[in-house]
Amino acid sequence: MPAALTPPVPQVKAIAPEAPKKRKVICFSDFDGTIFMQDTGHVLFDAYGCGSKKREMLDEQIKTGERSFRDVSEEMWGSLNVPFDDGFEVMEKTLEIDVDFQSFHKWCLANEIPFNVISAGLKPILRKVLDTFLGEEESSHIQIIANDAEIKEDGSSWKPIWRHDTELGHDKALSVNEARAAAELTCDDGTIPLIVFIGDGVSDLPAAREADVLFARRGLRLEEYCVEHKIKYIPFDTFADIQTKLEEIRKEDEEKTAGHGLPAIFNPRANMWRRVSSKQAIPRFAVMSPSKEEKMFLWPEAYTELKTPAITEVNEIDPMTRVQA
Repeated sequence: MPAALTPPVPQVKAIAPEAPKKRKVICFSDFDGTIFMQDTGHVLFDAYGCGSKKREMLDEQIKTGERSFRDVSEEMWGSLNVPFDDGFEVMEKTLEIDVDFQSFHKWCLANEIPFNVISAGLKPILRKVLDTFLGEEESSHIQIIANDAEIKEDGSSWKPIWRHDTELGHDKALSVNEARAAAELTCDDGTIPLIVFIGDGVSDLPAAREADVLFARRGLRLEEYCVEHKIKYIPFDTFADIQTKLEEIRKEDEEKTAGHGLPAIFNPRANMWRRVSSKQAIPRFAVMSPSKEEKMFLWPEAYTELKTPAITEVNEIDPMTRVQA
């Protein structure tokens, strides 16, 4: 009798567990007062332009709303009379970089986290400063989103070339959202970029309100503003604090999105900045604020003239749809 045939056993391939999704993280940082402790423009104006007393007077005109940031800035830059290289010498001697910035930037490179400077200053100056303090190779990995400039060789004329036709000259919020949209096109795994903003002052508010995670330098005006208006932020003393916190955030965010269909803990478009702010609806907290400085920077179109709009209640907005309840 022939031996019974044993049917072949089908081979079952083991299914590897789905790898945790890693959202694309993008960092934006202010320059003056954030990466560097001093303001590059102020160093130049005080040494080769209008001088510190006149600069302080002009700054006050911005704070009171008497003149726009763009108008005053054009006067300050126009007061300079020094060749670019000569002006840079005083900046090189005066500027102090955050002690942990370079190691933080190397960490960003190692983890493929794009790092961008977003500034109301002049791009040629910022690039020269980064090239000098970081080296040209490392500096080349940092995109600078700022205003251009026309500077005569003999230094007799410094003219900003503004990025946007607004009272501020550079709409930082628009720049952040443009980068967000571009990054979303590169995410083919269903994730949404995590936007991080790092700043120190009131001029950072337009960009800060577009961020998913906000870092504010401890003890300066941006932190004060966040505390005053109960806006969620993370304080920092040096960029080492930012690196530590971002490592925690990335791990926590990754666990929330690890193939379980759960929303990330830092959900884009779900923070207070976007729930209560728009160019059409001025938030109640801003209207109530006595400082025209914050109002001018956040909503320059509405506060070009010194006027106080009627106070209206702002209803809670669904963070996922941005539709008023």
